[in-house]
Amino acid sequence: MIDIDGSEGEGGGQILRSALSLAICTQQAFRITNIRANREKPGLMRQHLTAVMAAAEICDADAEGAEMGSRTLTFRPGRLVAGDYSFAIGTAGSCTLVFQTVLPALLTAPGESGVRITGGTHNRAAPPFDFLARSFLPLLERMGAKVQLDLASYGFFPRGGGEIRARVTPAPRLRALTLHERGAWVRGYAEAYVAALPLHVAQRELEVIGRALRWSPDQLHLRGLPNDVGPGNALTITVEYANVSEVVSGFGERGVRAETVATQAAEEARAYLSATAPVGEHLADQLLLPMALGEGGSFVTTRATQHLRSNIDIIERFTQRRFTVEPADRGFLVGVM
Repeated sequence: MIDIDGSEGEGGGQILRSALSLAICTQQAFRITNIRANREKPGLMRQHLTAVMAAAEICDADAEGAEMGSRTLTFRPGRLVAGDYSFAIGTAGSCTLVFQTVLPALLTAPGESGVRITGGTHNRAAPPFDFLARSFLPLLERMGAKVQLDLASYGFFPRGGGEIRARVTPAPRLRALTLHERGAWVRGYAEAYVAALPLHVAQRELEVIGRALRWSPDQLHLRGLPNDVGPGNALTITVEYANVSEVVSGFGERGVRAETVATQAAEEARAYLSATAPVGEHLADQLLLPMALGEGGSFVTTRATQHLRSNIDIIERFTQRRFTVEPADRGFLVGVM
């Protein structure tokens, strides 16, 4: 039994999600206390509980403490089973975070699996669908994984109602990933999504992006969505290089001006564009687990965040793999042995 203190490190939900994935892949039980202790509302929220139940379902696990608000969970994995699964968060909680919990395990399943998840697809403090589709999954495919991910419908806070669908083909062994250079510039573009809100909200966001990044009108795209998926507003900025793509996002909130949402997203995008390291801080978090479960490798990232180090700590506790994080000329070199 592996004991985990959820208040250590960054103290958020990533510790729990990584532990769930690793428990199934390594067939080791764990007990976690102080779940999400460093968050404003600690304990299991709806999306975290859905991740627990999803992980339990795909491997017939015993999950003690799997209830709303619980700060302690004991998870004993059973045998992983391939199949078609459907998980409903029931709120606008993040579909992508639930998917990221079960994906590593399903890549090792005895057969192909289908996954359907309903909830939020574009959420604050979570990777939007676009990030998985454009940034993370292409690199996973480079490692030998075959994952088809589709956006069936958009889901925004607070309504939810979005849906993602995936087909996951098992990968006998993920190849090593080496990502030290971005490669040649390909293109950059921004998309502003609005549903059941005035179109000028998206127009104002795109105007800010155009000025801040000095992008032309053909790089700025307004995406009007059906009213019945709203109200909602999301902004994504995608920059593509030969070896990697980065997706920066912003989300509209009641009482927050469109210009503020766009300015914050533009500043994050500009910071990435002015750096030279290929892997942004959010993508770095996601690459650790598949690299540890596969043949390893290394990448250069813009920052070595507490989130990254907390994830490394959890992975090392479940596996025999060891990571190195060293300062490099253009950021930090992260390797797994």
